[in-house]
Amino acid sequence: MIPAPAFLANPERFMAFSRWAAPLFGVIAVILALAGLWLGFAAPEDYQQGDTVRIMFIHVPAAWLSMFVYACLAGASFLALVFRHALADAAAQAAAPLGAAFTFLALITGALWGRPMWGAWWVWDARLTSVLVLFLFYLAYMALRAAIDDEAKGARAAAILALVGAVNLPVVHYSVNWWNTLHQGASVFRADGPAMSAVFLWPLLLMGLAYMAAFGSLWLVRTRAEVWRRRAEAAALRAARS
Repeated sequence: MIPAPAFLANPERFMAFSRWAAPLFGVIAVILALAGLWLGFAAPEDYQQGDTVRIMFIHVPAAWLSMFVYACLAGASFLALVFRHALADAAAQAAAPLGAAFTFLALITGALWGRPMWGAWWVWDARLTSVLVLFLFYLAYMALRAAIDDEAKGARAAAILALVGAVNLPVVHYSVNWWNTLHQGASVFRADGPAMSAVFLWPLLLMGLAYMAAFGSLWLVRTRAEVWRRRAEAAALRAARS
């Protein structure tokens, strides 16, 4: 039996799989998001935060995905750099704008949530600053690829940058434990269990799964488009040489 990663490493198998998996993940994302939003907005007000607590259902999953997508970007970059796998490079290139979008959403919704809670749109808090650095790594990855005319050299340089940026992931995750920050600590994934009421926990988890499914769908679509672009360029180059 062929392991799933090895199975999908073949471009033809990947294209066949992604053809039906991308829309399926999209449908799952919509269903989960509708359920999560319905439960979230049907939940009572928080005794401290009032209605502003509902920003959590948009902000927290975006923050989760900002780190998860970068881990995917770094993993794909490692495979492309070490094994020179073209499909892994295409996957890394496709993931970067999606990760930047999730991180930007986390920063914006965090500011909207921070204003009523902290009295400020932004503070140079360890968590906020490390997420901003994560966003800048996404932008730098995309800018570096675009700045180098030789696509192969640009891909290698960007892959190295992505791996360097991966050092920031544990900083983002553990920043609330390593330093005194305004940002609250973990409330869901804790050794002693979630620290929030089920009335907020369930819609939050549903929204997290919805974001994950949406990323899966968009990542497959964008990777497919990148594969088709590279195939078209290769075909045009062969035609020009013949």
